[in-house]
Amino acid sequence: MSQTDHPDFTDTDLSAWLDGELDVDNHSRVDSILRDRPEAAARLRLLAADRDALRARLEGVLTEPVPERLLSAVRRQRSEGPWLRAAAVAGLLVLGGVAGSALTWQWQGRQLVTAQAGTPAGWVQRAVYAHSVFTPEPRHPVEVRAQEEHLARWLTRRTDLPVKLFDLRDEGFDLMGGRLLPDAGGKSAQLMYENAQTKERVTVYLRKPDVDAPTTFRYVRQGDLGLFYWVEPGIGCALVGALPKERLLALAQSVYKQHEQAEAAGTAPPR
Repeated sequence: MSQTDHPDFTDTDLSAWLDGELDVDNHSRVDSILRDRPEAAARLRLLAADRDALRARLEGVLTEPVPERLLSAVRRQRSEGPWLRAAAVAGLLVLGGVAGSALTWQWQGRQLVTAQAGTPAGWVQRAVYAHSVFTPEPRHPVEVRAQEEHLARWLTRRTDLPVKLFDLRDEGFDLMGGRLLPDAGGKSAQLMYENAQTKERVTVYLRKPDVDAPTTFRYVRQGDLGLFYWVEPGIGCALVGALPKERLLALAQSVYKQHEQAEAAGTAPPR
């Protein structure tokens, strides 16, 4: 999302609102935007998910105790002169720099691994965040329910993708509905499915692939979630769910096959 795309709000506005850093007038302005603009509210939820994921990942490091040798150095400086005080402070700063560098290296390393695995511009991570944000919702998990006939036409028109409502009933999952989501430089669609007996939910995230994105088909796990994602000319797709790999693969193969059949038959929804 960019200022050009949405002149009335930016990620900076939403982040400041989320962190309580806006003055009264701007807070009211963003409040109004969040009420009236579903895409802004969806973007805010993704930013909140990013924040929570970072906190969960780094919380253990932030709460580690200060090493005893450094505490001893600080205690000694109180009685051994100002030059030792400066040395102790410098030591703490060096430690902080080393710790910060280590965290930066670890984070950048994970990002590099993700990039090398063929994840284009983080869209797969956005698919995971969107799944994590919306699947727990008891009352409003989807924006438009499956029973509303315009769901496929609406998502197709808004994303400029041939959105097909995949039939996963043979795998035990019924379509609940879908929603429109922001994506880097455009919009994406999320379809949600539920197993009526187990109450398990999976989501299908659809987007336009980045220019020159290589064709790929991969499986990764993030905590309890597994996902198959693939890229082919004209579409990127990620299937996300807290299911064993074998069950997710069966669902992914069904989605892939149905998309291929729709493309071959030219039966994608009208735009």
